[in-house]
Amino acid sequence: MAEIIQKPHVLCLPYPAQSHINTMMLIAKLLHSRGFHVTFVNTEFNHRRLVKSGAIDPTVQIDGFLFETITDGLHTPDMDATQSVPELSDSLTRNCLAPLRQLISRHSEESVGGRIFTCLVRDVGMGFAQEVADELGIPDVSLCTTSACTWMGNFHCDEIIRRGYTPFKDASWFTNGYLDTPIDWIPAMPDIRLKDLLTFIRTTDPNDIMLNYCISSVKRSLKSSAIIFHTFDELEHDVIDAIKCMFTRRPYTVGPLPMIHQCLSESRLDSSESNLWKEEKGCVEWLDSRDPSSVIYVSFGSITVLTHEQLNEFAWGLANSKHPFLWVIRPDLVSGESAVLVPEFIGETKERGLLASWCPQKEVLAHPSVGGFLTHCGWNSTLESIYNGIPMLCWPFFADQQLNCRYICNVWGIGMEIDNDITRVEVEGLVRELMEGDKGKEMRKKAIEWKESARKATEPGGSSYTDFDGLVNDLLVMKRVRSGDNAWMTSLTFLEDKWLYKKKLM
Repeated sequence: MAEIIQKPHVLCLPYPAQSHINTMMLIAKLLHSRGFHVTFVNTEFNHRRLVKSGAIDPTVQIDGFLFETITDGLHTPDMDATQSVPELSDSLTRNCLAPLRQLISRHSEESVGGRIFTCLVRDVGMGFAQEVADELGIPDVSLCTTSACTWMGNFHCDEIIRRGYTPFKDASWFTNGYLDTPIDWIPAMPDIRLKDLLTFIRTTDPNDIMLNYCISSVKRSLKSSAIIFHTFDELEHDVIDAIKCMFTRRPYTVGPLPMIHQCLSESRLDSSESNLWKEEKGCVEWLDSRDPSSVIYVSFGSITVLTHEQLNEFAWGLANSKHPFLWVIRPDLVSGESAVLVPEFIGETKERGLLASWCPQKEVLAHPSVGGFLTHCGWNSTLESIYNGIPMLCWPFFADQQLNCRYICNVWGIGMEIDNDITRVEVEGLVRELMEGDKGKEMRKKAIEWKESARKATEPGGSSYTDFDGLVNDLLVMKRVRSGDNAWMTSLTFLEDKWLYKKKLM
């Protein structure tokens, strides 16, 4: 009787938010194209949204690629909006381990030939799943969907607390200049201020849900069998070099993933995507009628919310700039109410502006008519802008976005920051500078250089291409590092001393 050779079977578990699902989906597709059987696990709430948006067609069966669901533990009504991040994060930790166990148990019983999972690839934010990997004795691989700099900053949150930077003493610390305090002791991250780090440190509550959730998530990722970063070496070289000092197995840098996907994937899985909102394909057709590099694209991602006043300041700043714009306005963009723009704005901009509820962003940013991106600085949006050579106007909202903004503007030289207290005058001036000014031209030049660097990283022989090959090969032979065993060198003193010693040798 011939021996049955089974494919390696990976369970992919994203954090249930748009950008995290996007990144995990690309990893899943790439692994599938390399012969892995993939089970992709969404929450029931998000799976319904993906079916509704047309991203997933439940009637289409893809050989070796299966969608499954678990509950998120919340009782969220059906809505076309992002759930509360603190409530979701808290519920995932408390309520999702048992449903995940049940799913895996059912899979093992029902699969032909007793197919079991050989690896877990899960978002850093889904650290509870590490317990399941321990029980199965399989590798637990963390996927970091933020920048390497963000991971390093989050790694030091414990030290931020120990040194007394947070919790804040009282509400006055939010506005009295305290956030400008320099943080000059994180390895490979010079010129960082308190305001640039994870926004969840801005709390007066030592039991803040999100601060403690992020600390716990990073600690768990330290004990993973391996970690994947969605970035490329050339972009964050120093901090990646510092992270390499922290553990025995090197990290894998595999970004920008869309470019890797184009280079490596043989199975595009075009019938399965990851957008929680229905895309308006007419955006691309509208761009076709515009001059090269003439349009500013505006999108604040899937979680950012504005006040009605902020919405109008952005609107009139765009209108007064006289530049064509494509603006994504989600139904839930304005906090507590519908995102409605005044008729005067619509009349003023009808010949040069297009509003959409959601866009195929990768296609939009790749379009030759787009010359600038007004963004919330989410990491996926940042990387998509970089690999298309598009300079940015930055209005960070929360979480890692402030740190991304700092690097975009002050390290990589491809963006300008909009003040948090937004005014139409500032928006108009910065749009004009970006699209037609000398600084905009310099940023565009820098952006093209970074685009070329990203392209080289993802081509055969490049750092990201090579790391993805290494990841695939290692997943086939990787043994479990149990979460009780610490293969990582996590002492802050050790890390700082080793980094300083290494710099002296350079």
